[in-house]
Amino acid sequence: MTDEELIREAFRARERSYCPYSGFAVGAALLCKNGRVYLGCNIENAAFSPTNCAERTAIFKAVSEGDTEFSRIAIVGGDVSKPVDGYAYPCGVCRQVMMEFCNPDTFEIIVAKSVDDFSIFTLKELFPKGFGPDNL
Repeated sequence: MTDEELIREAFRARERSYCPYSGFAVGAALLCKNGRVYLGCNIENAAFSPTNCAERTAIFKAVSEGDTEFSRIAIVGGDVSKPVDGYAYPCGVCRQVMMEFCNPDTFEIIVAKSVDDFSIFTLKELFPKGFGPDNL
């Protein structure tokens, strides 16, 4: 799957976002090493703490279906009332969850404004001193 195809899937996931409080809709498309793609969107809650990010939604869906080997994720997000105009980087909690399942040296995080405007980082670049299973 190309980067552009994965970004399109993230935009498709963003359409399902439930963000009545922040108005900040995020979609994620997670590519597994076996070629399967899991979509995730942010799901807000009036109590805020139970809110779940798009990235974690996609990862948890994959894990719940038995897939635990991932190669990359595309993330798009922004104000629901206008086109995406900035990059939506994964939060610290999402980066920590990625550390649990992903090789920080090879797992790629694609942040995109469009299929033509995106940047790619490894997890290690965005979370250089992350704590993962290898630290135990």
